[in-house]
Amino acid sequence: MSQTPSRATRTDAVTNRARILAAAGEAFAASSSASMTSIAKQAGVGVGTLYRHFPTREVLIVELYHQEIQKVIDLAHTLAASLAPLDALRRWFDEVARYGQLKYGVAEVIHAATNGGLDDENYEPFLGAIAVLLAAGVAEGTLKPGTDPEDVLLQLSVLWRIPPGPDSQKRAARILDLVIDGLRTRPSAP
Repeated sequence: MSQTPSRATRTDAVTNRARILAAAGEAFAASSSASMTSIAKQAGVGVGTLYRHFPTREVLIVELYHQEIQKVIDLAHTLAASLAPLDALRRWFDEVARYGQLKYGVAEVIHAATNGGLDDENYEPFLGAIAVLLAAGVAEGTLKPGTDPEDVLLQLSVLWRIPPGPDSQKRAARILDLVIDGLRTRPSAP
């Protein structure tokens, strides 16, 4: 038997999995109550195909979480290498806010799957991403030295409590302005 059909099947499986994750990301960002059937339809696959890849809604949410958080972590390093520190920090925070829309409403599933964050393999890398961006700003003199990345993460956690809606992006932008303002250095008083 030729290996071409199995490779084609494997390629289809990889493609289907990616389409399901992309559709799930859009669906959960729009509504935390998106059904598995609607996600399968949006991905252009059958419900059986979706369940072969993700046997439960929780498995799908956790896989999507790992995929999306890794993108956010990787982006910090890219931005730190290519933009001025404050611009990099703001662009990264904007992406964290976008991610927060995905996490809104499914946070309970993620929280349960990671034992309240204690077993989250992404926690330390996420803190590391924050540290990279803070260090660049400290080196430039635009951000306060000694800021704990965990403190920044706690401030950012409010982003996944903003309910999706027409004003959610504006609210996130206002909150991020406050966070960045608090991180900036201040001119010395005369």
